[in-house]
Amino acid sequence: LKITPNFSETFLPSVIMRRLEEAELCFPQLLNSSCRKIALPHSTSTLMYCLLSCVSSLTVTLNLLVIISISHFKQLHTPTNILLLSLAVSDFLVGFLIVFQILLIDGCWYLGDFMCVLYYVVDYVITSASVENMVLISVDCYVAVCNPFQYPTTVTQKRVCVCVSLCWMFSAVCVFIVFKENLGQPGRFNSCVGECCTFEIGLTGFIVDLLLTFLLPVTITYIMHFAAAASFSFFSWQSHWALVACRAFHFLPT
Repeated sequence: LKITPNFSETFLPSVIMRRLEEAELCFPQLLNSSCRKIALPHSTSTLMYCLLSCVSSLTVTLNLLVIISISHFKQLHTPTNILLLSLAVSDFLVGFLIVFQILLIDGCWYLGDFMCVLYYVVDYVITSASVENMVLISVDCYVAVCNPFQYPTTVTQKRVCVCVSLCWMFSAVCVFIVFKENLGQPGRFNSCVGECCTFEIGLTGFIVDLLLTFLLPVTITYIMHFAAAASFSFFSWQSHWALVACRAFHFLPT
C-alpha cells in the first residue's frame, strides 16, 4: 500500500523554512550571495542601540558646544583653544559616525560597497587627526611649562593654524597609503553581499598605520608630558629652596 503525503505536510514546512532563511539574510532577494544577520537576543540589541545612541548624542552635543563657544567668542581665540577646537571638531565627527555603527549591529551593511569604503576612510582620517591633535596639545603644554616667557612668541595663532592644517592633511595622505588596496575596487575582499569589515591594507599600510597613528604619537605624548612634569618639579624645587634661602638670609644677624 503506497501512502501519498499530504500537500500541506510537504509544502508548508518548506515554505516556513524558506521564510526563516530569508529573514536571517541581509538581502533576502539574494539567496546565494547575501550575508547572514548576526543572531542577537532582543534585549542585547536593544541595549546596544540605546547605549550607542546615547554616546553619539552626548559626543555630538558636548563637542558642538565647545565648537560654538570657541568660534563665537573672540576672547577664546588663543593658540591652545585653537588646538582644542580642532580636537572638538574631530571628536564631533567621531560621534556622528557612531550612527553608522548602529547600522552594523545586526552585521549587515545596506549602503553599498563604495559607502563602506568611504565610511572607513573618513573614520580613519578623523581618528588619526584626533590623535595628532592630542600630540599637538601635549607639545603646547610642554612649551608653556618649560618656556613660559618665550611661549607667547613661540606659539602663535598663525603657527598653530598651520600645524592643525598640516595635521589634517597628513591624516588624509596616510589614509590613501593604508587603504590603497581597497580604493580601486571597493568590496572586492567581501565574502558576501552586505559585508563591511574586510579590508586588505598590505605590509606598507600596516607599518604606516602602526607607526604614525599609534607608536609615534604615544611616544611623543609620553615624552612631552614626562618632560613637562619633570621641568615643573624642578622649578618647584628650585623656587622652594630659593624661598628657604631668602628666609634664612632675612633672619641672619647683621
